[in-house]
Amino acid sequence: MGQIWKSFRSLYFAALMMLIGSGLLSTYLALRLAADNVDSLWVGALMAANYFGLAVGGKIGHRLIARVGHIRAYATCAGIVGAAVLGHGMTDWLPAWVGLRMIVGLGMMCQYMVLESWLNEQADARQRGAVFSGYMIASYLGLVLGQMILVVHPELGPELLMLVAMCFALCLVPVAMTRRIHPAPLHPAPLDPRFFIKRVPQSLSTVLGSGLIVGSFYGLAPVYASDQGMPTQQVGLFMGCCILAGLVVQYPLGWLSDRYDRALLIRSLAGGLALFSLPLAILPSVPLELLFGIGFLISLLQFGLYPLAVAFSNDHVESERRVSLTAMLLVTYGVGASIGPLLAGVLMKVFGAQMLYAFFVFFALVLVWRIRPKAVTGLHQVDDAPLNHVAMPAAGSPLSAALDPRVDEQVVQDVMHTPAAAAPEEAAMQEGAEEKSREEVAFVAESEDDKPRPV
Repeated sequence: MGQIWKSFRSLYFAALMMLIGSGLLSTYLALRLAADNVDSLWVGALMAANYFGLAVGGKIGHRLIARVGHIRAYATCAGIVGAAVLGHGMTDWLPAWVGLRMIVGLGMMCQYMVLESWLNEQADARQRGAVFSGYMIASYLGLVLGQMILVVHPELGPELLMLVAMCFALCLVPVAMTRRIHPAPLHPAPLDPRFFIKRVPQSLSTVLGSGLIVGSFYGLAPVYASDQGMPTQQVGLFMGCCILAGLVVQYPLGWLSDRYDRALLIRSLAGGLALFSLPLAILPSVPLELLFGIGFLISLLQFGLYPLAVAFSNDHVESERRVSLTAMLLVTYGVGASIGPLLAGVLMKVFGAQMLYAFFVFFALVLVWRIRPKAVTGLHQVDDAPLNHVAMPAAGSPLSAALDPRVDEQVVQDVMHTPAAAAPEEAAMQEGAEEKSREEVAFVAESEDDKPRPV
């Protein structure tokens, strides 16, 4: 594992800085609007715009990378994101903030795609699981550290926006200075919504519900905590504690997922989420110690829904479709995460801040009703199911499936690097071109005084 950290430390550092900036920006904007007594509907709109940008960015990112290459695309998007972050400090007009938030989400999706494609290119098949775990740890750690900045610097001034922009500037450095060649060109993973809706409906329902809940949490939990009378430092601690739960739950969840029925686990998590959210939904005021404890337990459950749904769906989809499946799951999650903050924001505006957790209770109960283990026929279950559970990073792109060790490496290359409609002659020509490219890379490596270093 130490060798993997050494080989991929620069890419992990880039992901870490991105997530520090993203986590800090989300909480800062929510607290800033709450301090100005702005309706929670606007807070929800900002988070919805961010997730809408992430969803749209998948399509735009492919085109941008194809046009200018990975490094230039990454540098372009990092610069645009940094400028959009600073733009929040130049105007107080909320519709402009919504537009800027969408730009941030769009640019970050392109950055995720570059990082994940690079990790996939350099990861040996035997190391894929460890590389994926390192990426997950860097992602969650970045989100937690972003909240801790508010503990050290509780004033909600423009200097926090400067710090976020600084994070996006620093994430440029390891990618811009690399001596490695570009990863192979990308092609969008094909989507077939009708096929997946018919094949894995319960998984898609879980992913949609997870998006509704987690998207609302990131955008509106700081508003709820502020309404409970917490100062900025305690809001940062509360958010950091809850996000840390998302990292803590991954490994015990994987142990359970590999040994027990996954549909039953999803239903149990949803039931527990409804149960633990109920006190916060009913009580207008909660003691601080109780709030931290219940908030941590709720987060253990809410952050477990998406990885369970991913594992459950992979059990019933053939390996050659798993990259497309991941794209479908992320689109579904993005739809939920775009709608959830808006719906929860309206409820909080009309009925009070505790409606955030009433929102959690309602959709958790919907999942309890929707997920029926006895309805799983196993008709399309793959031969080696249940597949090993894989802990999921806090954020990612449709390319994250390429790092998933459950997906065969050759299948990933076929799906991502070859157009789906290519004729056999075209595929043969492309294979020859790739072989020639590998020979040229080998020649360059032998010509230099040392081998190309990992990023």
